[in-house]
Amino acid sequence: MNSRFLHHSGFSLIELTIVLVIVAILSSGLMFGLTTQSDTTNARESQRQLDAAKDALLGFAMTNGRLPCPADLATPPACPSPSDSTSLCLGLEGSFKADGTTCTSQYGVLPWLTLGLSETDPWGNHFTYFVSDQFSAKVPDGAQASFTLDSGVTSTAGLAKITNLSSQGSTNIAIDVAAVIVSHGKRSAGAYLSDGTKIPNAMGDELKNANNTQTFVASTPTPDFDDQLVWISQHILKSRLVAVGKLP
Repeated sequence: MNSRFLHHSGFSLIELTIVLVIVAILSSGLMFGLTTQSDTTNARESQRQLDAAKDALLGFAMTNGRLPCPADLATPPACPSPSDSTSLCLGLEGSFKADGTTCTSQYGVLPWLTLGLSETDPWGNHFTYFVSDQFSAKVPDGAQASFTLDSGVTSTAGLAKITNLSSQGSTNIAIDVAAVIVSHGKRSAGAYLSDGTKIPNAMGDELKNANNTQTFVASTPTPDFDDQLVWISQHILKSRLVAVGKLP
């Protein structure tokens, strides 16, 4: 009797299989939930970093009368101290052209070391940074700023524009923008690597944020787009410099 009772009280192979399937389904759902939560947390942190970077750029401009040049990871500037390793100076703003007036490049990496910011976004990628020559040129001797209230008005050359997704008509969100900062998201395509090259395979609207043109795309995330960006309006930039007396 006892052996018969023990035999019938155990799990059959079918019952064990069902239990294992249920456990696998529950585990899969838990992992999916944790991944989604992690992605949401990273996106929020990335937006916080972008907002902080925008504030830092405006603060730099209010102090120096111009926006900083992008950092050049492929050809970093000389370190202030000859004893410093070049790798320690990768995050400094880039240099000016040989004529000493404008930045060597309008495109590059956000100069995190100059601005006192984190080097990378939550996915370990550098922030792409575009700045117009009109608002990052070297400040002339005797001047308070490298630009005037007429800059970007009488001529809009070299200024950026922000559009929505091509599937939404690529209509303008903002025009005549002085600077743009991009986080390339979890997908990472188009982000700068530490040697100055870019992560390949940016496509569609994400390619517009990585192909060194003056058109950028901003949108809520979609399956094919997870870039995040902020930009600085020339009018906000000018108002900040007026407030500190660097523009009349």
